[in-house]
Amino acid sequence: MLEEVVATRYVTPLREGGSLPGIVEADDLGTYVMKFTGAGQGRKTLVAEVVCGQLGRRLGLRVPELVTIQLDPVIGLGEPDQEVQELLKASGGLNLGMDYLPGSIGFDPLAYAVDPLAAGRVVWFDALINNVDRSWRNPNMLVWHGEPWLIDHGATMIWQHNWPGAPASAARPYDASDHVLATFGPDVAAAAAELAPLVTEELLTEVASDVPDAWLADEPGFDSPDAVRQAYVAALLPRAVSIHERITIGERTGDRPSQAPGWLTERATPWPHPTKSEKSTESAEEDGE
Repeated sequence: MLEEVVATRYVTPLREGGSLPGIVEADDLGTYVMKFTGAGQGRKTLVAEVVCGQLGRRLGLRVPELVTIQLDPVIGLGEPDQEVQELLKASGGLNLGMDYLPGSIGFDPLAYAVDPLAAGRVVWFDALINNVDRSWRNPNMLVWHGEPWLIDHGATMIWQHNWPGAPASAARPYDASDHVLATFGPDVAAAAAELAPLVTEELLTEVASDVPDAWLADEPGFDSPDAVRQAYVAALLPRAVSIHERITIGERTGDRPSQAPGWLTERATPWPHPTKSEKSTESAEEDGE
């Protein structure tokens, strides 16, 4: 079970992504990047963060420590941004926190070298969890104390959005052509030999048990949070055995849209994101030209 802390001060919003996470201080004297239950992507994004983040940590990958954070919306009353105020009001209760890495900077594949084995571990892991959001467009990696750290696993395990089709979805191959580490010659076979045997039913069950019941309750088609947890185990366990055989690395696709799902596309849009009315006005103006 993840450690639970209580948010004591809302510091500032982070505007790099569409979910608008924020930096908070907590009663354990730690500082965290908090991801909110009231964000537009919904609670399944937080479930993916826990399952994949904890799995990555258990496999020896550098993923910041995760906690759950109790939030009283009143701590953000001094925040002048109305959008942030609404997000805080919608997120009272249990949220997710990721250990804040002070002084970290975004990973740039042109500035940092990654050896083939290390690159292979990350590519294999992303293939296992079907991560569509660690591309050269949006690396979702930080460099801290000279080492790369993996962050933002909300855009993984796409099958959780359609459980009846999960077995077929989890059996699909993984195209790593646009992966941010594809150019480093990732040794996927060596990574699979090292990591795949570690992905046991016991390990996956332990990882899934870290997801709070509240984020799994009332899932259509399941009668309990534990039944949902078992569905994550059932999808990941067979994938770990053979996904390395179905990873392809081809030519980088710089001339076509990102393959991320539609609800993630605004992550690539510089902040502030245009509102729906602004988008409609822009479309109307383009039609009139």
